[in-house]
Amino acid sequence: MANVAKKVSWSGRDPRDDEDERAGETTPLLNGTGPGSAGGARQFTPSSFLRPGQLSNVDLNEDIRELETELPRPYPNEIPHNEKLLSLKYESLDYDNSENQLFLEEERRINHAAFRTVEIKRWVICAMIGILTGLVACFIDIVVENLAGLKYRVVKDNIDKFTEKGGLSFSLLLWATLNASVVMVGSVIVAFIEPVAAGSGIPQIKCYLNGVKIPHVVRLKEGPMIHSGAVIAAGISQGRSTSLKRDFKIFEYFRRDTEKRDFVSAGAAAGVSAAFGAPVGGVLFSLEEGASFWNQFLTWRIFFASMISTFTLNSVLSVYHGNAWDLSSPGLINFGRFDSEKMGYTIQEIPIFIFMGVVGGILGALFNALNYWLTMFRIRYIHRPCLQVIEAMLVAAVTAAVGFVMIYCSRDCQPIQGSSVAYPLQLFCADGEYNSMATAFFNTPEKSVVNLFHDPPGSYNPMTLGMFTLMYFFLACWTYGLTVSAGVFIPSLLIGAAWGRLFGISLSYLSKGSIWADPGKYALMGAAAQLGGIVRMTLSLTVIMMEATGNVTYGFPIMLVLMTAKIVGDYFVEGLYDMHIQLQSVPFLHWEAPVTSHSLTAREVMSTPVTCLRRIERVGTVVDILSDTSSNHNGFPVVESNPNTTQVAGLRGLILRSQLIVLLKHKVFVERANLNLVQRRLKLKDFRDAYPRFPPIQSIHVSQDERECMIDLSEFMNPSPYTVPQEASLPRVFKLFRALGLRHLVVVNNHNEVVGMVTRKDLARYRLGKEGLEELSLAQT
Repeated sequence: MANVAKKVSWSGRDPRDDEDERAGETTPLLNGTGPGSAGGARQFTPSSFLRPGQLSNVDLNEDIRELETELPRPYPNEIPHNEKLLSLKYESLDYDNSENQLFLEEERRINHAAFRTVEIKRWVICAMIGILTGLVACFIDIVVENLAGLKYRVVKDNIDKFTEKGGLSFSLLLWATLNASVVMVGSVIVAFIEPVAAGSGIPQIKCYLNGVKIPHVVRLKEGPMIHSGAVIAAGISQGRSTSLKRDFKIFEYFRRDTEKRDFVSAGAAAGVSAAFGAPVGGVLFSLEEGASFWNQFLTWRIFFASMISTFTLNSVLSVYHGNAWDLSSPGLINFGRFDSEKMGYTIQEIPIFIFMGVVGGILGALFNALNYWLTMFRIRYIHRPCLQVIEAMLVAAVTAAVGFVMIYCSRDCQPIQGSSVAYPLQLFCADGEYNSMATAFFNTPEKSVVNLFHDPPGSYNPMTLGMFTLMYFFLACWTYGLTVSAGVFIPSLLIGAAWGRLFGISLSYLSKGSIWADPGKYALMGAAAQLGGIVRMTLSLTVIMMEATGNVTYGFPIMLVLMTAKIVGDYFVEGLYDMHIQLQSVPFLHWEAPVTSHSLTAREVMSTPVTCLRRIERVGTVVDILSDTSSNHNGFPVVESNPNTTQVAGLRGLILRSQLIVLLKHKVFVERANLNLVQRRLKLKDFRDAYPRFPPIQSIHVSQDERECMIDLSEFMNPSPYTVPQEASLPRVFKLFRALGLRHLVVVNNHNEVVGMVTRKDLARYRLGKEGLEELSLAQT
């Protein structure tokens, strides 16, 4: 295959005009054989040692944006892709504060009262995150309820009309058209405007909290509740919006990656809380699936934001539904009350629940495996925005067609008396009856889940549940990964509730109608097993399910089901979110280094040679280093060295590309005898004003005379960067890097001289495969 110039985004779209990416960048063969890929362990040689000002050909966390626009080129018919790659296009976030002189001087000037004011602001921001996330959830709920109600009423009336007259094919066409039209609007927005809004947003937020910068991930966009909460948190905490180009000049103190990360964690938790009415579950979700860094104070603030989110949603929806003082709508998805007296469980059922967990783990692994191959197909062939929109519309139309055909062919008629069905469809049933298959398909998934949980025994025919489970399983698998903002939570719950209720009905037959074999109870366990088998969440999902059902009695069986589903599912394939992170070649760092990696040392995994800067460096040298596209480094060790020699002295500090950009922009140069330059005293505000999108080096003009000036980095560099000796083992390096949220880790020898640099990609490229420790290839995917 020929080399292709193509970047694979979360949706598979080519982000050519993405301002955060480098224009004109080409991608090698995605099997790692093209230029720019690196395979095999890098060997350390004495010639690999750095020299001051020396340029490196090893790509460390790039952060450069070229001004030239990419020439238009035809889309390739196929994008070759290999999941055993690590992408070099993803940057890291600076979760480690740079404790330079400016930072320390500002912190020393802040007295106790000022620190207390900052802490109060943190709580105010968390309250605002909770309120706005709750209001967004209210808007989503009201709009979905009205749009879905309108669609189902129109289609129902049309089906009732043509059932008597004939011509139901028009009803099928109407349903498919309505589905496809609504999906087309959402898909066009995602495919052509904001590709990162595709999917549930959880993998992207997970990567962000892990320390990976996904372009546009927390910018204003549509998205499910977890992603929406994170976007709200990112905007509120910074006091400005880059999407709206508005700066309110507030909360400037929090304009750094460390603070932003904590607030995004709170936003993700508030999103879960608003979706399920589960504030504790939201906190645990953010801890288990999202945040890589945690502390007690952060836990309190996140819980506060989650509780405010739930209360806001509850209050507004209660007023909207005419029960202002009732507060009966804690979340968008309410499973309804499970009565322990009617739906209790006995000790004999524990093995049955564990068996359901095994089934959920197997079905979840099958779901993930099918979605894996489907996602690979999409990456390779459905990479044009127009094709992505067509596929999304096709899935919407096929879903309507499958639902209509199954309703049409079903003869499962149930009496309508006392039924809570919102849109009872009679079709060919007798008067006073409704089609039971329609209650599952002809309704919002949230309402269908509740119906499967709480409808009385005998409301569904086993054949109806079996066919629905089979068809909805494949439709949900096809749907996840489309270029629309949609998650997998509710479809998974619906699939599990359907086969769980079928399981309960089967037990009832076998036990001659014993009261303990209540189908609603098993629908709940099936829902937990299916969702756990797909996403592999345990702690947070247990609490979310408990809070959504309002009954702590089921905590133990739900926990057993989820643990079993995770253990069984992990035996076959990874969880869905981790799988999609891996497919996008993101340098994601897990909690621990691979268990068999003790044989590797920092000397073997580090990048070398490293570009170093002297403490007092020539401006022209700095400009040349930052402008060199072959070595897009983001961090530069600062050494003490005589400008007239090439001898390297010990490490003195570390300075970031972004800091150098600001220094050049404000021309913080040391005065020369033949130039009348006055060095300006910079403040941290100058760096915060440029955050998070620092200008490219190409936009900064430096005259020839200014190139001969000197720049003193002493005040701006971090004088105490983290270092490791070159003999340190990989697990030790990994633990230090991961726990402290580092972006650069300097490797030094016995004389404190810089011999290499460890970055995220140096660690993430080692992982445990089926045949032991394997090293991923690097490529500009």
